[in-house]
Amino acid sequence: MNDYDPGQVYQPEADTYLLLCAAVDEVKPGDRVLEVGTGSGLIAAAVGKAAPVVATEINPHAAYCARRAGVDVVRCDLLGAIRGPFDLVLFNPPYLPTAPHERIDDWLEYALDGGADGRETIARFAADVGSVLAPGGRILLLVSSLTGPDEVKELFMGHGYTADVVRQENVDDEVLCVLRIRR
Repeated sequence: MNDYDPGQVYQPEADTYLLLCAAVDEVKPGDRVLEVGTGSGLIAAAVGKAAPVVATEINPHAAYCARRAGVDVVRCDLLGAIRGPFDLVLFNPPYLPTAPHERIDDWLEYALDGGADGRETIARFAADVGSVLAPGGRILLLVSSLTGPDEVKELFMGHGYTADVVRQENVDDEVLCVLRIRR
């Protein structure tokens, strides 16, 4: 990519590392893993040492970065070009509540802008993830207290899933948590 801009790639932060720890604990030998919105590819590359991983990414700068980290990346929106089944699906979605006047209109926005309530992308993911999830499969989803973890759990319950918190961490003015979601 000739016009690669590292400033357009979400750099790993506390949320990334919390999901990474949960993913490393969760992955089992023989799992087929999908990371949605891989960003820099840090999580997919680490989990890929234990199981085969495919990742998706909408941002061309992030997809390039992840490929340089050795990650097999499909450039698409969420699950748009993916077929399952996957035993483990990982997702650190854009979860920040964002008003229209706060939008930054660049590629990095795809990693941050969760819509008015922080759950717009999560709702699309919840509606579609079942199409790629193997029977008995698990989803690890990073959410924030800014997004409303209880509301996210209810959203998935509406699609026939259960959700439990498997990791949690206080970071600045929010609480980050990883939900394990199952049918």
